[in-house]
Amino acid sequence: MKTSNSFVFNVPTKALVGPGKLNDLHKEINTYNGAITGTKAMVVISNGKSVRKNGYLGRVEEQLKLAGVDYVIFDRIGANPVIAMIEDGRQFCLENGCDFIVALGGGSVIDAAKHISMLATNDGSIWDYAQGGTGGKKNPENRALQSVAIPTTAGTGSETDAGGVVTNVETNEKIGIKGKGTAPELAIVDAELMMSVPKDFKAYQGFDAVFHSTESILTHKLNAVSKMIACEAIYTVCHNLERAVNDPEDVEAMQAVAYGSYLSGMGMMTGLLTGAHGIEQSMSGRYGDLPHGAGLIMICKQYYQYFIDHHACDDKFVEMARLMGADGTDDPQDFIRMMEKMEKECGVDQLKMTDYGMDPSTFEDIVRIAFDSTPWLFDNDPIEMDRAAYLKMMMDAYK
Repeated sequence: MKTSNSFVFNVPTKALVGPGKLNDLHKEINTYNGAITGTKAMVVISNGKSVRKNGYLGRVEEQLKLAGVDYVIFDRIGANPVIAMIEDGRQFCLENGCDFIVALGGGSVIDAAKHISMLATNDGSIWDYAQGGTGGKKNPENRALQSVAIPTTAGTGSETDAGGVVTNVETNEKIGIKGKGTAPELAIVDAELMMSVPKDFKAYQGFDAVFHSTESILTHKLNAVSKMIACEAIYTVCHNLERAVNDPEDVEAMQAVAYGSYLSGMGMMTGLLTGAHGIEQSMSGRYGDLPHGAGLIMICKQYYQYFIDHHACDDKFVEMARLMGADGTDDPQDFIRMMEKMEKECGVDQLKMTDYGMDPSTFEDIVRIAFDSTPWLFDNDPIEMDRAAYLKMMMDAYK
């Protein structure tokens, strides 16, 4: 597999990884070797009940009290962050005089916290800083507030990535936005906080981590560091996801998937995503109830098959298939077979677009918005896959 030895390595997030690591949060605040400074925190959580019900919020509150930090709770984040939600969070942060932000939740919560941290120190709307589509294409002048990311799901890698997606509900665009200091100063990757996730969502999220890494391998801009990180992530998640999904007590498997997710976030800082993510972001921008990982599962086989059929990078598909468990194979098609096997084992092989009300009449618009709002993702594909090919991919995936 050909890689470039020219790369940029920039992963500024300090990470505490392992079961029980949340108990060390207080040691990281206002201490000599700590990652965070401040006396008042804005704790960002979802608008659901799980972090309260499962005691995770209470544990974070106890850690902040041990650190002598005052805090306020912002509990208005939905499944897919939208502009109004971020603006509301910025106002809340400023009104309460918060010094730093603690994000406790899944990828949406952590993404929203990054956007709030950026707007807390910069003027305008979050959409002013979107670099594609109808975004304002501005660069923030000031560094974001410091933040702590504590994921309660394993898949997005958002805890160690600088970017976060936000949806413009008026245009159906969903774009990743980042700025100075938006990568969290501290991440706590603790599987004890992930055990209660429903099995289907564990699967969606785990597949998201896999796709981050397979896309990073697939791109023609692969470099030595992004390959190293992606290969480890693929191997780790693919050999542990089935156990984590099907055994809610297997903390070892869950921690392994969480580690793979953390690596996938590092991969987004050292490597690149491709057009599959551009299309899915447009899909879930149009259909707001569609989980990101589920959307990727729906289109993944048709997407990867295109490059296998065109022999764009057979060696990469062979190596990824071997990482997934197809020992000794020399057949690129085994990558698809291993993907189908893992989908079946995790119970997500029957996902249908119609489950989320998707209508083929919207597919052409989804493709158009994806290409217009995130053109750089399509530039990363191993060979050109034009709009017509992406539209065919979606039609072939429809069921």
